[in-house]
Amino acid sequence: MPRTEKSLAERKPKSAIKTIARISQYMLHKSWMLALSVVFVLISAGAGVAGTYFLKPLINEGILPLIGQDSQTADFRPFIQMILGMSTIYLIGALSSYIYSFLMIKVSNGTLNAIRKDMFNSMQDATIKYFDTHTHGELMSRYTNDVDAVREAISIGLSMLMASFITIVGTFVMMLILSPLLTLMIVIMLLVMFAITRMVSSRSSLYFKKQQKVMGTVNGYIEEIIEGQKVVKVFSHEEEIKKAFAKINEDLRGVATDANTYANIMMPIMGNLSYLNYAFTAAVGAVMVINNRMDIGTIAAFLQYTRSFSHPIAQISQQFNAILAALAGAERIFEVIDEKPEQDKGFV
Repeated sequence: MPRTEKSLAERKPKSAIKTIARISQYMLHKSWMLALSVVFVLISAGAGVAGTYFLKPLINEGILPLIGQDSQTADFRPFIQMILGMSTIYLIGALSSYIYSFLMIKVSNGTLNAIRKDMFNSMQDATIKYFDTHTHGELMSRYTNDVDAVREAISIGLSMLMASFITIVGTFVMMLILSPLLTLMIVIMLLVMFAITRMVSSRSSLYFKKQQKVMGTVNGYIEEIIEGQKVVKVFSHEEEIKKAFAKINEDLRGVATDANTYANIMMPIMGNLSYLNYAFTAAVGAVMVINNRMDIGTIAAFLQYTRSFSHPIAQISQQFNAILAALAGAERIFEVIDEKPEQDKGFV
């Protein structure tokens, strides 16, 4: 029968904080790139926040004064200047986004290069017992599935999390400046979103860990059967092999379905809540405009901030699942790196 890893209950998971700290140590080999990427993240997020605020003067001072005027005599210079200003800000933001994404790709590739090197070197010093208790497919899964999960989290998830966090903070400050009352409504909806995110992510984390483990078991089984195909044929063991593979393959289907179900329902839930929040804010803002408690430019900018505020929250909730998968994979990788080397005691 094929060998399998210890069950999830027998494996004591490492602390997420310790795992993150350990990954960070590998990332420090490109510390200047990390620092530079943070700067461009700040510029990109700041450009988005500043560009949205331009809607207020654009409407109040650039569009409303032109209403009812003759197009031949109207002064379009303020409007054109504001449009050019917004375009410049958004262009700077787009360029900054490209630069920090490029830098994070460089950092992630360098980090994974060092991790793979340490993992490979550790395996060369591992005991024979270690290879007897771990199938080839299980070990290969750590080089492929687990390493790929870490790569995606570093190159895409980390930069997106930084940008989203900065955007949320900047947007919240501007919303407070524009309308404290409407901001309070947004905060209440935000608390509801966080409660849902916490409930769903707790289930998602469990199934992602199970998925990584079962995937290694499937790969190990396939690897072992392929290598021992001649033995299987000699003893006419094909049917038993098919039944055993069908069982572990079904286990993988089940945990993968559960993991991706919880991961995929996050975005629709957050998206619908953000649409509901937007509609309710627009209705209350319209009443305030009608009662002269707010101008049209302010409500237009605030509604755009509402969209800008909800979108990064939804992104964080989505990337959180990728981070959980990466941490689960990183734990499995570090298990290999931390394997005690075989002691050379010479000939007895």
